[in-house]
Amino acid sequence: MIRLLPAVLVSALLLPAQTAAPFEVEETTIAQVHDAMKAGRLTCAALVGHYLDRIAAYDKNGPGINAIVLVNPEVRREAEELDRRFKQTGLTGPLHCVPMIVKDNFETKGLRTTNGALALAAFIPDKDAFQVRRVKEAGALVLAKSNMAEWAFSPYETVSSILPGYTRNPYALDRVTAGSSGGTAAAIAASFGLVGLGSDTGNSIRGPSSHQSLAGIRSTMGLTSRAGVFPLSLSADIAGPMARTVEDAAKVFQVIVGADPNDPVTADAGKHLPQDYTGALQRDALRGKVIGVLRQAYERESTDPEVTRVFLNAVEELRRAGATIVDPAAIEGLDAIRRPRGGGACMGFKYDLNRFLAAEGDRVAVKSLAEVIKSGGYHPSVQRRLETAESGAENGPETPACQADREYRDKVREAVLKTMDRLKLDAFVYPTWSNPPRLIGDLNSPAGDNSQFFSPTTGFPAINVPMGFTRGGVLPAGMTIFGRPWSETTLIGLAYSYEQATQHRHPPASTPPLR
Repeated sequence: MIRLLPAVLVSALLLPAQTAAPFEVEETTIAQVHDAMKAGRLTCAALVGHYLDRIAAYDKNGPGINAIVLVNPEVRREAEELDRRFKQTGLTGPLHCVPMIVKDNFETKGLRTTNGALALAAFIPDKDAFQVRRVKEAGALVLAKSNMAEWAFSPYETVSSILPGYTRNPYALDRVTAGSSGGTAAAIAASFGLVGLGSDTGNSIRGPSSHQSLAGIRSTMGLTSRAGVFPLSLSADIAGPMARTVEDAAKVFQVIVGADPNDPVTADAGKHLPQDYTGALQRDALRGKVIGVLRQAYERESTDPEVTRVFLNAVEELRRAGATIVDPAAIEGLDAIRRPRGGGACMGFKYDLNRFLAAEGDRVAVKSLAEVIKSGGYHPSVQRRLETAESGAENGPETPACQADREYRDKVREAVLKTMDRLKLDAFVYPTWSNPPRLIGDLNSPAGDNSQFFSPTTGFPAINVPMGFTRGGVLPAGMTIFGRPWSETTLIGLAYSYEQATQHRHPPASTPPLR
């Protein structure tokens, strides 16, 4: 007897077998990657392959973003090893198989580290910078090293002697990325990696994050170690995360904070840890908070009116999300606090670099700033600054110059905290830049960098979060959230709440999904 199959079963047999949708690497997050791995839809090797394909298609080819100076030649093997361990024990850590873009001033064991300069083209460290070691221990991979403004000098553009040409802004290829972490920012914005590490002395995490619609965290001085990161000025240097979402930046931040005997400034970090920075990711974190508009940070004659309109709209968005706005929130007495003049800088580039190079011994070809200048291994645009630094005094920590600098910084801190106490503020906000990203090569039109003073001078934390776009929705603009020392949980919560309420970020059109 012939049995007839049910019509539904017949239809199913005739239909082509359904396959799982391919994993979309563009704009993905750490959580999405881990969920896909747990579901068996993604391997670490496949994820790394996706990013390497995008670097091959878009960094030196296609739009020519020019953000990558070196791809880790071992990264595919390292990804396969993580896949093997995942099969045995699951995720190896909170950053399991997170392919990271690392600025080329972080020491990376076995990978060339140049600080953007030809004088250091042969330097291959035998150890990782503290933060690189921490992210590796949490399961991350160093996928590639990124271009930077040479010696981390410039906040305006990203060009070095180690990589020909400028790094381009993926949102507008004729525009700058800001500096000096512009290579990391451009690479993360273009989805060449999952998250990145940058450094910030006056601007260089927050500015490139603003120009590329990213979240970037500059911590309280002393909460994160700079050991193994080439110094620009240790009185203000900070290293930290840059990511497409506040959540991913917080996940990296959670891993890299902590005391490090190789960076004495972190000696008090343990008093403020542990803190659950990822636990601060609450959508309603803005509700009931008091936010001050710090007009002193951005109002000047050259401020772009469109940036101001975008920022004032962001302030209204903060209000709609439940915050109380104090506008203006002026820091009283600030104009009367004068930066020390005469006697030179306190320590600074020459002092810090000479000690960093001397500690590397024979691993570096140049042992001092004087030898760097003699080598000629630098971009012509930085020659004058190198020579000026070499001609100045070193001014060690016990000199009158450093004493005056400490007194000045203490006065600024006191003024900021008095204002926050008086107005009962949880944080200040202001546009990270007062002007849109410049055209590449333009050093004459207003720059608009608002990051150089408040956070670097006080050592207090600041976070950039995307606040929208100017020029017809093309050029990104960012908002800085600036707060009290050790208040990262509060600031992360505010940034996340704003991000979730507005969702301003969108991917750049120049680096679309590969098909």
